[in-house]
Amino acid sequence: MNGFAQELFQVPCEQLVETITRALQVFLREQLKRTGYVIALSGGIDSSVAAALCVRAVGKDRVFGLLMPERDSSADTMRLSRLIAEHLQIAFAEENITPVLETLGCYERRNRAVREVIPEFGDDWKCKLLLPSILNHKAGFRIFCVQVQSPNGECRQARLTPAAYRGIVAATNFKQRVRKMLEYYHADRLHYAVAGTPNRLEYDQGFFVKGGDGLADVKPLAHLYKTQVYALGRYLGIPEEICSRPPTTDTYSMPQSQEEFYFSLPYDKMDLCLYAYNHRIAPEEAASHIGLTAEQVQRVYEDIEQKRKTTRYLHLPPLLAEPVFEELE
Repeated sequence: MNGFAQELFQVPCEQLVETITRALQVFLREQLKRTGYVIALSGGIDSSVAAALCVRAVGKDRVFGLLMPERDSSADTMRLSRLIAEHLQIAFAEENITPVLETLGCYERRNRAVREVIPEFGDDWKCKLLLPSILNHKAGFRIFCVQVQSPNGECRQARLTPAAYRGIVAATNFKQRVRKMLEYYHADRLHYAVAGTPNRLEYDQGFFVKGGDGLADVKPLAHLYKTQVYALGRYLGIPEEICSRPPTTDTYSMPQSQEEFYFSLPYDKMDLCLYAYNHRIAPEEAASHIGLTAEQVQRVYEDIEQKRKTTRYLHLPPLLAEPVFEELE
């Protein structure tokens, strides 16, 4: 691919690895004052690359992996998480968070919210959220739907009311927050820091939970487009099964891609749109490189800006009524 896409698809892996590993070393020694890194492993490319970079930076004996499945997790999540931990030869622990989530009412609260629009939804049914494709959506707001599957395999879906949507999201956010609580437990126990795993798409577009996967001491991949993370994965020797695994949410009980839940485009096209928008490339020019029409690119541009505005609060530190200054004697 030529033109503005070259920077994404011709990744200077050696230089990136050197820069990131040096930063991880400096952060740990000079700012965090800790001795190693804890990282949650999902079996996906982001956590695998972040873990590999931590190993490059401080050595396998000072990186601790966490596998935190729950009852909605796919079997691949556990299998591939173990695969990368064993591949990197790091110590790791498995913490099944289902009992904690049940105690908090995560599943019951979520199911109650689903029943606001699908009353027959049972506790033994499965579900996921869907967002209409931005490519075919002409105007107005795109409204989330919930898709459900009964025990006999029958599927149906319904448009969510604002209250039902908020109820489902609020309940499922328990999952990311409980995981982060455990990451910091192990970090405190080991005198380690917590490494986060968001890539640039997720960080820029607010695809994370405040106090959950958005919380970390260092985020080594936040400046990298997803395409670049995949390239780093192959450069670092991450097992091919992980390098070829499509991005998933692994949050709901039905299989779900990030594309159908949030971004509305495959990650490679979304990377190109975000890159083009960041570099002020006109939709007409970007369209031929991305494989979309100029009208579709314009819609994506507008969606990028809208997501930035609506999720900006996720990046904010606690707001103070007055500045707090350190008094020097």
